[in-house]
Amino acid sequence: MLTYPNIDPVALSLGPVNVHWYGIMYLLAFLGAWGLANYRAKQRGNWNAEMVSDLVFYGAMGVVIGGRLGYVFFYEFSKFLSDPLWLFQVWTGGMSFHGGFLGVMCAMLFWCHKYKKTWFETLDFIAPCVPTGLMFGRFGNFIGGELYGRAVSDPNFALGMIFPTDPLQLVRHPSQLYQAFGEGLLLFIVLWWFSSKPRPRMAVSAVFLIGYGIARFVVEFFREPDVDQGFILFGWVTKGQLLSFPMILIGIWMIYYAYQKKIFDWGPQQQKS
Repeated sequence: MLTYPNIDPVALSLGPVNVHWYGIMYLLAFLGAWGLANYRAKQRGNWNAEMVSDLVFYGAMGVVIGGRLGYVFFYEFSKFLSDPLWLFQVWTGGMSFHGGFLGVMCAMLFWCHKYKKTWFETLDFIAPCVPTGLMFGRFGNFIGGELYGRAVSDPNFALGMIFPTDPLQLVRHPSQLYQAFGEGLLLFIVLWWFSSKPRPRMAVSAVFLIGYGIARFVVEFFREPDVDQGFILFGWVTKGQLLSFPMILIGIWMIYYAYQKKIFDWGPQQQKS
């Protein structure tokens, strides 16, 4: 059994201001996306540093606003009704990937209008830069001791941990780290490799949807369902799985459609579109 590192959620205190690890992880996520996007822009003739900076800024706003709204309305709506100001307490944790995903989709519409680019050209460009941000976000969950895994029957399970935030003090899966690996590092490797060569428009976005949907659906079997949600379908389906399954289906349709249309936004095939 592993020992939980029990890191103080507050990384730094500056007088009355506390800097939380959760916030630092978000900062690292956005900086990582900015660095990766700038690298990708150098491989394209129609992207520049100003576009990338605005793209990351718009995306960051979509992640924070959409992620918080998604968490509140998908998972904790009753708490919001009892305390509406809790919506703005983002430093306490509580962000939804699916809400952040929808927020980014909306933010990209505004960016595309500003720079006169198509929606899927933009999504295909930024998609490989997202998984590292998801990885940092899961590290933040781990440090905060939130969203821990289900209990294991074997107290000597090699990867098991006892989280101090768990009122039952059971040996559990460190599901935050599973997610950091699956929807973070592994998905990044797949997307970065896949997008390193010209692909039809929508194909990279499709791989992101399929990859994230599968990774999240699988890890949900090891993650403790939210107390107020439990299993919401068939006695085993969680809210995370219910929200992820459509992503897989849409992604499969998109990659089929992409290779049928074969519209390229960069590379030697671009002139043939």
